[in-house]
Order: sequence, then structure tokens, then C-alpha cells
Amino acid sequence: MNICIVAGARPNFIKVAPLIRAIERYQAQGNQKNLHYELVYSGREDDPTVEDSLFNDLQIKKPTTYLGVDCANLNVLVGEVMAKFEHYLESHPTDVVVVVDDLSSTMGVAIVTKKQGLVLAHIAAGTRSFDINMPKEINRLVIDGLSDILFTAGISNNSIANREGAELSKVYMVGNILIDNLRLLHNKLHRPEMMDRLNLKEGEYIVFTLNRKKLIADEKNLHDMIAATGEALKGHAIPVVAPLRGKAAEAIQRAMQGTDTAMQLVDPLGYLDFMYLTAHAKGIITDSGNVAEEATFNGIPCITLNSYTEHIETVKVGTNVLVGEDPAKLRKAVEDMAKGQWKQAGIPERWDGRSGERVVSTLLELCRDRN
Repeated sequence: MNICIVAGARPNFIKVAPLIRAIERYQAQGNQKNLHYELVYSGREDDPTVEDSLFNDLQIKKPTTYLGVDCANLNVLVGEVMAKFEHYLESHPTDVVVVVDDLSSTMGVAIVTKKQGLVLAHIAAGTRSFDINMPKEINRLVIDGLSDILFTAGISNNSIANREGAELSKVYMVGNILIDNLRLLHNKLHRPEMMDRLNLKEGEYIVFTLNRKKLIADEKNLHDMIAATGEALKGHAIPVVAPLRGKAAEAIQRAMQGTDTAMQLVDPLGYLDFMYLTAHAKGIITDSGNVAEEATFNGIPCITLNSYTEHIETVKVGTNVLVGEDPAKLRKAVEDMAKGQWKQAGIPERWDGRSGERVVSTLLELCRDRN
């Protein structure tokens, strides 16, 4: 069986790494002949967000193929990815294409895969915001609708897939594959030099991350939220550290003007350094679902700057609290965080570090059945 694993952005590599490691463990048992994989990146080889250390940290090889697509217009991007991925399939024998998450490039790959009559498997299937005005929501609907195999992280994702008409035989709850990395790499974490430079003490700082374009673009509301954070931390000697780059860093610098927020902007960290920083924080403020999931696993209080999450178990079971884009709600949550007043939380079902193994065993079983 020839498997093509496609990543469309940095977070995708983090989620496919456990699958790649599981495949290589299977091959190491003497099964190289009946299972082969290639890793394809839709972006450029010199993408600054995909540094060599990421692959070293994740213990996987760099992509074998780069499609080289780099385009701001999402519709143009989809077209270019489709054309280049079709060309890739013409020269690379492939039985199964594995995609992850909900990027526009992922949707383009999914469409081409089905046009070529190949098996399409989607990791992190069944996630929904239920806001059709979001481009990613359209991507999710298309990708899940085309997929032959839906690998979900939890019961809520299963329910969504089934409710939308997916056959039970297509849906497999393999657990949260992101957690495989956290369990594997936990003992490899070490205190980053940046923490020494800023004199950050474990359990006595807050991490702030920002990525959503909508949030970054609304500068007035972003200013109000940063101000609310500063007001909530008055009287508390708790620094806020923000590893940001590009437009997000520029937006935060502008938003901090005229506020009392003691936020310290730093350069983005490598994967393991960032894992250490968040795993030892007093709390986290973020708009990233992945960061919120890691916070739940590590038992770190987390505030998400969104009104929904694709993984509701981080709220129902874990440490995550949703405040939307409301400065008043954010202020109250940060006050609770600063005082150490947070809800009791646990680890959701199947966050056991074996999701990659479940994906591989399912693919092998299904392909045997097809043959």
C-alpha cells in the first residue's frame, strides 16, 4: 500500500507526525514491502514557518515533495494546489491520500484525490463551527463529504459526522492525534534560554498567542481586549509573554499603546521550547485550538478568544474556557486565572498517545478488505 500524506501548513506536520512514526515502526518490524509512505507539503521548501528543527523535534523526515504553492488568494491557491497535486499523482503510484484539518489547500488535495478515484482519509474529521460564513467551515464540509475514511478525535466529532449522513462504517474514533506528540516528547522538554533572559519562573507567567485573521484585523476590539488583560492583572506580578511573528506581532504592538499591559513580545519558539513554555505556565490566552488542547492535556488553565471550539471536550472535560471576543468576559477570566480560581478538569477519552497506531491499523485493515 502506497500512502501519500499531505500537509498544508506548519500545524499539519505536528498532527501527521504520529502517523508517520507509527508507519515507520510498522516498517521496522519487517513490513517495508507492503507499506510505503511519502510526505508532501503544498507550500515552498523555503517556508520560514517550517524550519528544520520542527522535523527534528517531531522525529520525522522532511517532505519528499514540495508543491511550492504560495498564494494569498484562497481561490487561486486551491486551483494551483489541484493542478500541482494532480501532476504529482501522475508520477507517484498512490493508493491512499491522508489529509488533516481544514485548510483550503487540503480541500484542493481532497478534490483531486477523488477525481483520480483514490481512497481519501481525513484526520481530525467531524470538526464544525456551524458558521457557514467561515471559509474553513466550507472546507470541512467538502473534505468530510468526499472522504472514504473519517478519523475523528472524540464522540462529539463522531456525532457530527453521523448526523451529516456519514455511514458508521466510514467513521473511526482514533482519539486526538496531537496528544501522541505530547506523550512521546514530554521527557525531552527543557527550559528555553528565553525564559532565563526574561527571568520567567515556572507557574508564574501567562502565555499569549494570536493567529486568527479576523481577530488581528479588528484593531479597536483587540486594543480593548489587551487593555482588559492589563486591568485584570493589576496588583498581580504576573508577566505575559507573547511569542508572535509578522502581522500578529505588529497588531499587538499597536494594541498595547495606551494600556498598562505588561506584555513581552518574543520571537516564535521552536516546537519543543514552546511546549515547555506552555506546559509550565500559570495560564494561557490563545485563539488556537491546538494550544487549548495541549493546555487541557497539561492541566494548564486556558482562555480561548473565540465563541466556539472544534474540540468541545477541552471545555466540557478540560481546562479551556471560551470568552469569544468580549473584553469584559476576558477580564473576568484573567482575574480568575491570576487568583488561581479555575475549574476542575481532566483528560478526555482516548488522549492516550496511541492515535497514530489506530490510524495505521485501520488503514491496513481496510486495504486488506478492499483487496
